Amino acid sequence: MSARGRCAKVLPSELNKVCPERGDDPAMHPRKMSDFEVVPNLQQSSSSVSKSRRKAHFPTGSNEKENLISWIPENIRKKECTYFVESSQTSDSGRIVCECGYLREQHLDEAAKPPIFLGKEWDPSRHIQEMPTDAFGDIRFTGLGQKTGKYVRVSSDTPPRVIYHLMTQHWGLDAPNLLISVTGGAKNFIMKPRLKNIFRQGLVKVAQTTGAWIITGGSHAGVMKQVGEAVRDFILSCSHKEGEIVTIGIATWGTVYNRESLVCPMGGFPAEYMLDEENQGSLSCLDSNHSHFILVDDGTHGRYGVEIPLRTKLEKFISEQTKVKGGVAIKIPIVCVVLEGGPGTLDTIYNAITNGTPCVIVEGSGRVADVIAQVANLPVSKITIALIQQKLSVLFQDTYELFTEGKLVEWTKKIQDIVRSRQLLTIFREGKYGQQDVDVAILQALFKASRNQDHFGRENWDHQLKLAVAWNRVDIARSEIFTDDHDWKPTDLHPVMAAALISNKPEFVKLFLEQGVRLKDFVTWDTLVYLYDNLAPSCLFHSKLQKVLLEEREHTAGSKMPRLQLHHVSQVLRELLGCSTQPLYPKPKHTERPRLSIPVPHIKLNVQGSSLRSLYKRSAGRVTFTMDPVRDLLIWAVVQNRRELAEIIWAQSQDCMVAALACSKILKELAKEEEDTDTTDDMLALAEQFEHKAIGVFTDCYRKDEERAQKLLTRVSEAWGKTTCLQLALEAKNMNFVSHGGVQAFLTKVWWGKLCVDNGLWRVITCMLFFPLLYTNLITFREKRLQPMGCLTRLRAFFTAPVVIFLMNILSYFTFLLLFAYVLMVDFQPMPSWREYLIYFWLFSLVCEETRQLLYDPDGLGLVKMASLYIKDFWNKLDICAILVFIAGLTCRLIPSTLYPGRIILSLAFIIFCLRLMHIFTVSKTLGPKIIIVKRMMKDVFFFLFLLAVWVVSFGVAKQAILIHNEERVEWLFRGVVYHSYLTIFGQIPSYIDGVNFNIDQCSPNGTDPYKPKCPETNADNKKPIFPEWLTVILLCLYLLFTNILLLNLLIAMFNYTFQQVQEHTDQIWKFQRHDLIEEYHGRPPAPPPLILLNHLQLLVQRGLLRRPATHHKLKEKLEKNEEAALLSWEMFLKENYLQHQQCQEKQNTEQMIRDIAQRVDVLAELLDLDRVKRTGVVEQRLGSLEDQVHQSAQALRWMMQALRGNGFSSGEDLPAVGSSKALDFREADLEGKAEERRPPYHVLARNLLYPGSHTLRFPVPDEKVPWEVDFPLYDPPAYSADHKDMAVQDPFSLSLESLLKINYNTMDGLINRQSFHGLYAVEDGLPLNPMGRTGLRGRGRLHCFGPNHALHPVVTRWRRNLDGSIIRKSLKKMLEVLVAQYPLSDVWALPGGSLEPGETLPLKLKWILRREFWPQFQNLLKQGTEVHKGYLDDPRNTDNAWVETVAVSVHFDNQNDVEMKRLNSFLQGCDPELCIRWQVLDKRIPLHANHKELLHKVSTLLGAYY
Repeated sequence: MSARGRCAKVLPSELNKVCPERGDDPAMHPRKMSDFEVVPNLQQSSSSVSKSRRKAHFPTGSNEKENLISWIPENIRKKECTYFVESSQTSDSGRIVCECGYLREQHLDEAAKPPIFLGKEWDPSRHIQEMPTDAFGDIRFTGLGQKTGKYVRVSSDTPPRVIYHLMTQHWGLDAPNLLISVTGGAKNFIMKPRLKNIFRQGLVKVAQTTGAWIITGGSHAGVMKQVGEAVRDFILSCSHKEGEIVTIGIATWGTVYNRESLVCPMGGFPAEYMLDEENQGSLSCLDSNHSHFILVDDGTHGRYGVEIPLRTKLEKFISEQTKVKGGVAIKIPIVCVVLEGGPGTLDTIYNAITNGTPCVIVEGSGRVADVIAQVANLPVSKITIALIQQKLSVLFQDTYELFTEGKLVEWTKKIQDIVRSRQLLTIFREGKYGQQDVDVAILQALFKASRNQDHFGRENWDHQLKLAVAWNRVDIARSEIFTDDHDWKPTDLHPVMAAALISNKPEFVKLFLEQGVRLKDFVTWDTLVYLYDNLAPSCLFHSKLQKVLLEEREHTAGSKMPRLQLHHVSQVLRELLGCSTQPLYPKPKHTERPRLSIPVPHIKLNVQGSSLRSLYKRSAGRVTFTMDPVRDLLIWAVVQNRRELAEIIWAQSQDCMVAALACSKILKELAKEEEDTDTTDDMLALAEQFEHKAIGVFTDCYRKDEERAQKLLTRVSEAWGKTTCLQLALEAKNMNFVSHGGVQAFLTKVWWGKLCVDNGLWRVITCMLFFPLLYTNLITFREKRLQPMGCLTRLRAFFTAPVVIFLMNILSYFTFLLLFAYVLMVDFQPMPSWREYLIYFWLFSLVCEETRQLLYDPDGLGLVKMASLYIKDFWNKLDICAILVFIAGLTCRLIPSTLYPGRIILSLAFIIFCLRLMHIFTVSKTLGPKIIIVKRMMKDVFFFLFLLAVWVVSFGVAKQAILIHNEERVEWLFRGVVYHSYLTIFGQIPSYIDGVNFNIDQCSPNGTDPYKPKCPETNADNKKPIFPEWLTVILLCLYLLFTNILLLNLLIAMFNYTFQQVQEHTDQIWKFQRHDLIEEYHGRPPAPPPLILLNHLQLLVQRGLLRRPATHHKLKEKLEKNEEAALLSWEMFLKENYLQHQQCQEKQNTEQMIRDIAQRVDVLAELLDLDRVKRTGVVEQRLGSLEDQVHQSAQALRWMMQALRGNGFSSGEDLPAVGSSKALDFREADLEGKAEERRPPYHVLARNLLYPGSHTLRFPVPDEKVPWEVDFPLYDPPAYSADHKDMAVQDPFSLSLESLLKINYNTMDGLINRQSFHGLYAVEDGLPLNPMGRTGLRGRGRLHCFGPNHALHPVVTRWRRNLDGSIIRKSLKKMLEVLVAQYPLSDVWALPGGSLEPGETLPLKLKWILRREFWPQFQNLLKQGTEVHKGYLDDPRNTDNAWVETVAVSVHFDNQNDVEMKRLNSFLQGCDPELCIRWQVLDKRIPLHANHKELLHKVSTLLGAYY
């Protein structure tokens, strides 16, 4: 056999092949054993991978590689055989091997040197030593792609915590939410194609949805190969990296073929591994579809099963870890999935069941899986040796001859124990109702095991719900948790609700809301701070919050970062919503007490199992609720761009339109700062979706009631910072919403003021010019009080209407422009005329109005903010520009020396004032959109001018340089380069450019004439041009070609594109911008300039002298509380209608209907495919039901015939048989079996294979072989008697006849009572025989005495009561509380009692609990109590020759004021600080010893209490 299995001794030349980066490093030569030192403690790496950035598979960087290279040899070992002891067996090639299985040359040099060890018996404990591992790193399978995995060679004695540390810290694996241990046949086996597909799909689905780790044997055969292929198929069909599945193979190093390619002392990055099934022989290859490999080394070669103990310990260690994710702390659950399998698989199942691990057996996969599946539904008494023998003969046809009688007994015993733990056993049957998928079966198995697990109170249900949330399996939560078996209170769901929010699981949030969680009760001030504390670090809002906290720290000059409070959140939200919105969470004053009742930002989850429940465990008086919890949660979800969560929470909102528009505004603002384009697109899409929601709700409202819908637009929302729907829509630039017909109708209504909107414009202008016409029927008003003709308020109502104010301002502005033009052109005198003074006065009124607009601040935003808002408006900028230019011109005009420049500047000001007219025309539906198009085209012109400037300047410079020599006049340089080149585009070609029309009289030869250009280069003789005419003509042609044809047509195309693009939305944009004009004139003083100064004077008097607050002219309306509540209820009702309508539309959508139909067809095909399988089951069920009815009828007839016969109505004939005897026998046997399942006929705990507190294994004793009367020739139990050095009185632990003859059985033996409550017991060979039968172990075990060991167990109970003293009932029965204790070094609770010491009346454990002065009184209580049990106790410590017998006494306190009970409570103590005592509610799930629970059942039956 070649040296491929071992590379501890590697030649330098071989090292170059395996690990080329090491070369001929002398450190790699064979080392002495003294060179290796054992590192007992786990060495922490200098740096670890950040958990927030971990992936299941990540490329190994240089730093990570260095950490791995330094950490692994210090903490992880391999095993080497250090002494060569020749074996009687040979290798496959016939060569001599060591007892370890390796060849001589595969050992260390020192292994074969000492002759004293040659020929000696090989002892692994002495001949195998540990040394640093030499195989770890990345593994790549040659020829199977570039996918790499991780691998490491570990000693079989490696602590599981070291391996777990390697996996989570260095391999970068996140802790799993579930551990799936797949076991079964190690050789290839045949599965039905359908079952194989179901298994593969289900296994991958459960791993992918729950974030599980799959652990297998790692080889490319049997069940490991099935798992690998399932993962491979999933990876091929899934392109997302999030779809990667962690598949860990734990294999034996000594059985791995081609393992020498993995040996590299400095790590293989990567190591190339060849999968070669043809030449592997008795070894096995690793499976290429696994992601991680742990190769367990015990120093031997070719021996399978070495990895099983370490795998078991690792799985147990992982299952004991607590994972905290999304606010939920869960113990990592584990499940065992079994396919096919042989004897090793049976041992694995048995160990798993013994350790409390649920198992899923896939029926139909073959061998062991089918044996267990076929007997799983039988009573344990029916699982006999003969039955197992018959099953094995069918399912193990090839290897049945290898099963000895002893093996059959062992298999029967193990299968009985497996089936007895039905709560941990789940059989997956193809076609079973409610279990069509393996993933459902696996998760149901976990819930089934958890549901049947002992627990206190609600712990079990909480654990199941935490598991479901961690797995994100809302379907399992609906079917398995939220059932009629448990009544959930809404407050019980608050912690998991917070966890579902943090971990972004919208389906669970929806489920909890359906289960009655009220957001008003859930969202407290503390909870909201906790949620913001747990924002995703990648969230933009999180970074903005951190920036605010950092600024506060710098402002306060503190060293520590301040704690996050809601006013910090409010500060960021105000930036997003706009300063017109008031702070949502005001900052508390220093003089006020903080609103938080506890320091929530530092709340952390207790890894021992406590959860977010601490946030809600406080009195109602201390909880501070927020004003609008739905708003708070909605904002929290929106700032993280969580679409589904936001939609679910928005559906709960009352002020839904404002909420939707605010969310749209927040998302659009965040999208501006977001760097990731995908996230930006998602935010904008979600913002648009919220806008559509607002439009949908408003549409329904407007259809129902126009007036109330318009009130919703202007209603001040206190919850959203005293803003309105309309204001939010405008700030978010939600054009679709503002252009809605209902909004536009409202704006039109505002525009016309108190006038009817159907008044013609000509009527308004006529009445405006001749106001007495107001008292005719020419103008109509909306309000009835304005209808009387003599009403004086008609005049005020007319002239305060925005449309009238607008028309008067237009008239005033045209008058101002006409007068201004007249002065500039006709009446501009050295001394200003009265007309010019009038213009100055007019301009002063305009300046006053602009100042009023700047200072008008009804919302209290401040001067700086108002100035920034004022400057943002384009038309305000134009006004400021016009006024400043006018003032500059006026200043120059008043100075005589600059009169003319002043007139020029004033002329420019006139141009700007004329441009201001465009703003007036924006109100027109015809001109308004065109002005928008012109504004958009101006941007196109700007970019066009940039391109044009390139050609103009390039051509102009070239032309000037060619034609003219050294032109020094700057103005003529500009004319020649820019001006003439620009005019050339429009056809004004210079006459001298081609020399034909050259006239020397039109230019200046020396450039001295300021009014003529300098002449081109000419001949000195005849003054003819000498420049290259052909070049200038070509340049001119090219210039005109590109500018006239290309660039101008490009500009036309750009204009055309802009026009078409904007034309589609011009109406919408015009409607949106129309609001600004309407709002401006709605709040503008009614008088036009210059008469507006009177209104300004009035405002000055009111604000300055009378100190009256500013009146709100903005479109806001604060409603009364009752009116607002009714309006919001109406809005919420219509929102529900809108959502229902949306759901109906989605269902009627063609694509959705096609998807639904396709899904139904798939389900129908699945059902038809399963029909054949189900049909048999249905028939069996119907036959069983029919059999039950026949049996009941037969019993009734038999009773009737017996009654008639007893009354003398009998004939002489015999009583006929009623019903089939076989059916009756079967029925009776079935009933007996069920009764037996409820109460086993023989002791069970006393036959557990592993004896507690030792490594001794009992002899397997099936149920049928328990009685001593049954012949059992194979019975050969081991002997075990512990030596209790701390006990003064104990029987000898040797079974010598001499020492045993000194013991007197069935009587008092000194202080020791050896009398049994069951009468005389048999004694054989000086040893008493257990009256209940065989246990599989001789001796006295851990008990003190042979024969009965007496114990006392007092059951102290009281009624469970409410705060008012009334007794709590459940299922109409009173509930009990029982006194229980947890002793040191014990994981379970127990009754306060135990073994009686010789001569004592109270157990020692009971004395630990009670103070000494209370012992006599407690003895009196026991005497007054009721004896509920006296006799044998099924105890795991029992043996064939020693057993426990106990007396259970019920001590019940019926009255809550019982003096004895109060004294008992006062005398309870713990002499050991680790001793725990408590009153616990009594039910069947209380976590006590199994035999103690039987005693509690008897007490509850005695008292008629709930159990």
